[in-house]
Amino acid sequence: MIDILILSNGPGEVTTWVRPVVKALREQLGNDISQVRISVILSPCPHASGKEASIASSYPEVDRVQAPERFWQFLLTGKTAENWEWRKKGVVVFLGGDQIFPVIIGKKLGYKTVVYAEWEARWHNFIDNFGVMKAQVIKNVSPKYSHKFTVVGDLMLEAAGEQGSRGAGEQGSRGEELIGMLPGSKAAKLTQGVPLTLAIAEYIHTKRPEIKFFIPVAPTLDLATLADFANPENNKFTKVFGCQGASLIDNVLKTSTGLTVELRQENPAYHLLSQCALCLTTVGANTAELGALGVPMIVLLPTQQLDAMRSWDGLPGLLANLPGVGSSFAKLINWWAFKNKGLLAWPNIWAQAEIVPELVGKLQPQAVGEMVLDLLENPEKLAVMKDKLRSARGEGGAAQKLANLVQKEIETL
Repeated sequence: MIDILILSNGPGEVTTWVRPVVKALREQLGNDISQVRISVILSPCPHASGKEASIASSYPEVDRVQAPERFWQFLLTGKTAENWEWRKKGVVVFLGGDQIFPVIIGKKLGYKTVVYAEWEARWHNFIDNFGVMKAQVIKNVSPKYSHKFTVVGDLMLEAAGEQGSRGAGEQGSRGEELIGMLPGSKAAKLTQGVPLTLAIAEYIHTKRPEIKFFIPVAPTLDLATLADFANPENNKFTKVFGCQGASLIDNVLKTSTGLTVELRQENPAYHLLSQCALCLTTVGANTAELGALGVPMIVLLPTQQLDAMRSWDGLPGLLANLPGVGSSFAKLINWWAFKNKGLLAWPNIWAQAEIVPELVGKLQPQAVGEMVLDLLENPEKLAVMKDKLRSARGEGGAAQKLANLVQKEIETL
């Protein structure tokens, strides 16, 4: 009888890491809960929406979930809010948070530890096994710990890659051009992202009315809240971007110009995204998912509202959110960050080159719209972008390889 404890934190990790790994674990180890029980414990995350626990609970492979509010108590005492009992043998699997957490919790429970390390691996002497995204993560590891490391590839490719290969043919067979709009999932990004992408879509619609648009709505966001950011009465930035606003009718945003943008709530929306000729997206985990799907994108980071982008980690985030003076700190931090920015989109970071355009500044919808139209009218440019996105991706099969590492540790118990 084995317990597998998954440690994770934010919305991106729960949806793109935990989901494929628990599925692979069940396929590898079976569905008998009396033999293998899978628990998920979440740690606090500055980007969390508050719905991560319910999302993890919805996975049929997961047997129990603890929300992040009681994490510190568990870390310090080893006791969960519901006083879960733990089997004598088990494995802690790290899929997001701080890598010190599996070290502490593994010691408390007497469990083996497996860490998925995307960019950096720590605590080499205390962790039993590392599955890393790319070989570069291992290059500075002491030879005495090298036996603990296995290159497993990129977890984000799991569901995305499968849907991508299926969806690419669907777009061609239907013969219609589809553009996905990913303005973000939190107020800091949606305030500018929704009116900007709507204004771009309105401009494209005047030139190419046959093009279809949709927004894959984040599971942490309801339609009415999203629609508020398209309402001029609630969001002054509709006027800044020249957007006339939009009304929510059923599952569609409609503008006075006749543009309709479908709101889709499937999660993950890989089968829809993989049909897109192009996506307009903000920065974040969504760029990694689009990259994994091989979907061309334009990454938008408007600076019309410098003080709104307050979602920084650590000390900058604390300063930016201070009462009274936070707005000034936020403007200063964002000005410095934009001035000194490196590559922002994950595919570009992976490739250390700008595969997909990153537009930063006081973006104008017409200029972005013209860039979109140019790409659509020159499909060879999109084809080059697709090829480069595919070459920048890591190996596939990461979830199964991680499940193999977990089984390897189980066999030593």
